[in-house]
Amino acid sequence: MINKYDKEFLIECLKDGKEIPETFKYALFPTKQKEYELVYSGKMRKEDLLSNEDGVFPVPLQIEKIFNGSEHSAFDDDWKNMIVFGDNLQFLKTIYENRDPLIKDKVKGKIKLIYIDPPFATADDFSGSRDQKAYTDKRKHAQFVEFIRRRLILAKEILSDDGSILIHLDEKKIHYIKILMDEIFGENSFVNEIIWNKGFRGTESKGQYQQAHETILFYTKGENYTWNQQYSAYKDLKMGRYNKTDEDGKRYALIKRRRTDGTVYYGKTYVKKEGKNINDFIEIEYDEIIDVPVMASTSKERLNYPTQKPEELIKLLILQHTSEGDIVLDFFGGSGTTMAVAEKLNRKWITCDLGKLAYLTMQKRILQIQNSKDLDDIKKKYEKKAKSFTTCTLGLYDFKKVLNLEWTKYLEFVSGLFEIELKKHKVSGFEFDGKKGSYSVKIWDYNTYKNSNIDEAYLKNIHQIIGGKINGRIYIIAPANNIEFLTDYHEIEGLRYYFLKIPYQVIRELHKIPFQKIRQPQSKKNVNDLDETIGFHFIKAPEVKSVLKKVGDEIQIVIKEFRSQYYKDEEGEIFDNFETLSAVFVDKKFDNKQFILTDSFFADDLLPKKKVKEVEDEQDDNKNIRAGLKEMKNEELKITFKKKEIGKKIMIVYTDIYGNDFTEIFTV
Repeated sequence: MINKYDKEFLIECLKDGKEIPETFKYALFPTKQKEYELVYSGKMRKEDLLSNEDGVFPVPLQIEKIFNGSEHSAFDDDWKNMIVFGDNLQFLKTIYENRDPLIKDKVKGKIKLIYIDPPFATADDFSGSRDQKAYTDKRKHAQFVEFIRRRLILAKEILSDDGSILIHLDEKKIHYIKILMDEIFGENSFVNEIIWNKGFRGTESKGQYQQAHETILFYTKGENYTWNQQYSAYKDLKMGRYNKTDEDGKRYALIKRRRTDGTVYYGKTYVKKEGKNINDFIEIEYDEIIDVPVMASTSKERLNYPTQKPEELIKLLILQHTSEGDIVLDFFGGSGTTMAVAEKLNRKWITCDLGKLAYLTMQKRILQIQNSKDLDDIKKKYEKKAKSFTTCTLGLYDFKKVLNLEWTKYLEFVSGLFEIELKKHKVSGFEFDGKKGSYSVKIWDYNTYKNSNIDEAYLKNIHQIIGGKINGRIYIIAPANNIEFLTDYHEIEGLRYYFLKIPYQVIRELHKIPFQKIRQPQSKKNVNDLDETIGFHFIKAPEVKSVLKKVGDEIQIVIKEFRSQYYKDEEGEIFDNFETLSAVFVDKKFDNKQFILTDSFFADDLLPKKKVKEVEDEQDDNKNIRAGLKEMKNEELKITFKKKEIGKKIMIVYTDIYGNDFTEIFTV
């Protein structure tokens, strides 16, 4: 119960328009506890998450490139598959909001299968050492659980009523996530715990059993879910005894064998006379057992991406839970296995990842899918080019592209950035373009008024018309260059005119939580670090000075300078040369059409070994890499190739820790 004094305090807050303290939230909106649930630090109410109380808002998608036409055929309904570079929580909220014109009414409630393989381990964890950490210092324990939970809540909201969700984890966190899934989807929605037996992994570590499996939790949103039976029971197959008879009456045994790439096949060994078998081994199709080992190190499928899963595993899951033309979503895209298999099985697909390496790896994989293996016959190539797809960014935008949008699309874009409801209305004859909450919004038409700016005279003209008719505030959206005020608002007679600037400056009036930029890793072993962003940002290309040198039979990319524009470190100091370098991505045989990733070099790869020390803590690891880069500020970073490896042109993408790119092309 709320006492008399608290009631009076709350009434005063409401009258004065003040924010109600967090401590009153559960008193005003009590939560009824379930029969049992997982309780931990930082757990947010579902209602608060869906109303964006976490400070993470839906943001618009910005198309980077559309792949279509004669090379990439479209679906009959003109659907385009999608690779999204951005924070998956923002992306899930954008789907849930269902306003973005690119996906409006096309995705929400229509996704038949969600498969996710969250980054529950780093690359080092897969070498099997007991001492290696499985969860990064950024997100561990309760933070990891809540990180996953918020995404699972939204996943349920956007899944189709007859859809399924599969969550792939190892033994360290699966039990926590099982309880969360029971809370979110309901215990009766749990169908199966799928055990993926990865096979023999080598010698056991001292003091522990061999970790030879991972787990996939299978939940559905409703009772009538898609189920396409693929395999019969294990008991149907009796291996190794001559207890089967073919059409000619000859007895044979079924034998399981493994190819050099790790895949399994079955064959017949016949009996010539009782007790004597024929040596000829006849390979057959036998689809009664799921046997999917990890990819061998020599597998053609391997993309040199940490934690990559085999296509055969994802094939089984997609066939079981979807039909042709259904939408499959993977919002922890990684190396793009889900996307690639969905493409080969004629499913529609959407994938998302925050990492630049993942984004470029997925793009390469889908553009070269015709050269990958066929799912039905690994000896053959798939041969078909990918259907039409788009690459998009979310939360990190190209300012020039925004200003080049058609006016109606510009209105849609900026309304998505600032949570504006587009709704024209007039106050004393002055027309506004929309509402932010209960406040009126004017979107500055920078095309019509190219030679004008938002200055004091402009605001006074508006105020003469509407003064006294509006209380509190008005929002004005405009490019930052068109706003002559240095402050975030200007006040006239008690009415505040707030400026929402593009590129966006942090405005505390709008967000309860400070903005967090994308953070790209500076070491490949950290590519699966759990990270997230709050707010949105505009690209500020790093300043790069580099040259291409020929040294004997080698070609060197020599980086003399790499600086991120305007960014400062935690102490407010401008970053030193190289200090914000995340990675360098190379297409060493650029064809003048599309960047195809051939090589990636992270910051610690470019440092001399003496400047990279082995450390146990991931945060210290980052600091150590930065310290090494700082020592190199007056030197050069070099990438070396054999000349015979290089084509006529090299395309290079330099990426900083905030996801900003600088791109250049060298003619060799």
